Amino acid sequence: MSLVVQKFGGTSVADSEKILAAARKAVRAHQQGHQVVMVVSAMGKNTDTLIALANEINEKPPAREMDMLLSTGEQVSVALMAMAIHSLGYKAVSLTGAQIGIKTDSSHTKARIHSISTDRMKALLDEGNIVIAAGFQGIDDNFNITTLGRGGSDTTAVALAAVLGADQCEIYTDVDGIYTTDPRVLPEACIVSRVCYDEMLELASLGAGVMHSRSIEFGKKFNVPIHVRSSLSDSPGSLIVDDAGTSSMVVSGAALTRDEAMISVLEVPDVPGTIYRIFAPIADRKITVDMIVQNVADDGKTNISFTLPRDEAEEAVAVITPVLEELGGRMAPVDSNVSKVSAVGLGMAEEAGVAKRMFRALANSEINLELITTSEIKISVLVSRESALDSLRTIHGEFKLDEVKSDPTTNSELIRSPEQASPVEVIKRLQVIGMESLIIDDISLDDTQSRITICKIPNEPGLAASLFEQIAGDGVFVDMIVQSHNSEKIADITFTVPRDQLTRALAVAEKASSEHGCEGVVHKQSIAKLSVSGIGMRSHTGVAIGSFEALSRAGINVEMISTSEVRVNVVVDGDDGEKGLACLHDRFAEELGS
Repeated sequence: MSLVVQKFGGTSVADSEKILAAARKAVRAHQQGHQVVMVVSAMGKNTDTLIALANEINEKPPAREMDMLLSTGEQVSVALMAMAIHSLGYKAVSLTGAQIGIKTDSSHTKARIHSISTDRMKALLDEGNIVIAAGFQGIDDNFNITTLGRGGSDTTAVALAAVLGADQCEIYTDVDGIYTTDPRVLPEACIVSRVCYDEMLELASLGAGVMHSRSIEFGKKFNVPIHVRSSLSDSPGSLIVDDAGTSSMVVSGAALTRDEAMISVLEVPDVPGTIYRIFAPIADRKITVDMIVQNVADDGKTNISFTLPRDEAEEAVAVITPVLEELGGRMAPVDSNVSKVSAVGLGMAEEAGVAKRMFRALANSEINLELITTSEIKISVLVSRESALDSLRTIHGEFKLDEVKSDPTTNSELIRSPEQASPVEVIKRLQVIGMESLIIDDISLDDTQSRITICKIPNEPGLAASLFEQIAGDGVFVDMIVQSHNSEKIADITFTVPRDQLTRALAVAEKASSEHGCEGVVHKQSIAKLSVSGIGMRSHTGVAIGSFEALSRAGINVEMISTSEVRVNVVVDGDDGEKGLACLHDRFAEELGS
C-alpha cells in the first residue's frame, strides 16, 4: 500500500473550519487507498503569540523553556486534527515528536534531527489510523523537548517521508505552488509545474519563502518527491524532484534578498591564510555570509568584499576589526543600502551567454552592479536597494518568466517509481551520525582554465554587459565571473575561460579595457578550480570556512571564490591544484564517506 505524508502549515489550520478542510483532504487520500501521515503546524499566529508572551515575562527567556513553551502550539493542533478526522468517521491518533521518537541534538530552538523511529507510526498505520504528527519538535537524549527552528514543520514532514519510504510528501500552504519569483513582490510571477532540488535550494535560500532550505536538503538527500499545493483549492501545484524533466527553461526563477549589507576589507596581505583569518571569527559567531568576492592582488595586497544580512553587519564589523589590525588592512564604510538579485536555473550549466543577457538587460534599465558572483546554476548581482525591485522585474522579464505556462499533466502521477526507492543504506548511516549531517557528494579539480582580470573599471551601468557581449561574440566560453569592489566608482572584473581560448579572450579584454579607460588587463595562464559540492551546505555553514582553513594549513593562497547552496568553488594557482584537492579530501573525509 502506498504512503503519503501531508503537511499543513499554520495558515492552513488557523481555525476550526480550516482544520476540518485539512482533515477532509487527509480522509480523501485515505479513501483512495493510501496510508496517510499528517504533519501539522501550530494554528495561525499561535507561535508568535507565545513568543510575545514569553518576552513579556522575560526579555531573554532560557532556550530550553522556549522549546517547552513553543512545542505546545503543535500539540493543540494535532489533537484538534485527530478530533476532526474522528468527526468524519475515520480513525486517527495524534503524536508529539517525542511520542514518535524524533531524536535531535540539544541545540534548543534550532535542533537538528539525529534519528527517527518508525515502529509506532507503522503499527498505527497498519491498524488503519491516519497518524497526526506534531511538526517542528523532537526530543534529545535527556528527554528534553526541542524545536527545529525556522521551517521546522516542513523539515519534519520531509524527514518522516524519508524514513517511512513515502511515495510523496505533500506540502499544503496558502499559495498555489512554487512561483518564478515571489508573487507578493511581482504580481506577474507564474507557477512552475516542476523544479529540481538544486534550483529550489537556491531559491529557498534567496527568500522564495514557500519552503525552507533544510526541508529541501532532506528531499534531495533521500530522494523524496515534494508536492507543494494549496490548502484552499485542488489546483495541481508544483513538484520538487531530482530531475525537473525536459523543460526548455534556462532560468527557472528569480529572487530578491532586499536587506543586505556589504563589508569591504582593503589592502590585506595576499598570502595563504588571509581569507581564513578574516572569516573564522565570523563563522564562530554563526554570522551568515553570502557573496564573497576577492580582487586580484596589487603589490602584494588584495581587497575582499562580502555580503550578509543587514542586521548582522554590526556584529561582523566588531569581530573582524581586531583581525584587520593584526593584518594591517583597513575597512571601508559599511554599505547597508544594497540588495541582492539572482537568476537561478539548471539550464545555465548547458547554455552560454546567460550572464551576458542578464547584464545587458540590467544595463538597459540603467542599473549599476556593485558586485557579481556566478555559480553553475546561479548568477547574483548586488545593486542599490532603491533599484532592487526594478532589477528583479528586469531579470524576470528578460528570461520571460512572466510567460511560463504551468502544465498540470506533469504532476498527474507523483508516486515514487521503483528506481526511486527510499535510499535505505543512506538512511541507516545517517540514523547513526545524524539525519541532518552534511553529505559531501564530490570534491573535484578543474585544471583546464585560465584567469583574466580587467583592473580598475569605471563602475557604471553597461560595462559588464559590453564586455561579456564581446567575449560571447568571439565564441569564448566564460565559467566563473566575479566583480569586486575597490571603491565607490572603481571595480575589477575577473573571469575564467578555457585555457585554449585564453588568447582570444585576452584580445577582447584588452580592447574593452582600452575603450573604457581601464587601468589594464592581467592574466594567469594556469589556474586550478577546486569545487566542494554536497547536501546541507546551507544549514551547515562551515563548508566554506573549512575549505579556507584546509587550504591555509597547506600554504595555498585563494585567488577567487564563488559559493552557492550546493557548491563552494575556489581558484588557486595551477601548481597547487593537486595539493589543494588532496587537502580538501582530507578535510571532508568523514562527510564524503559513503
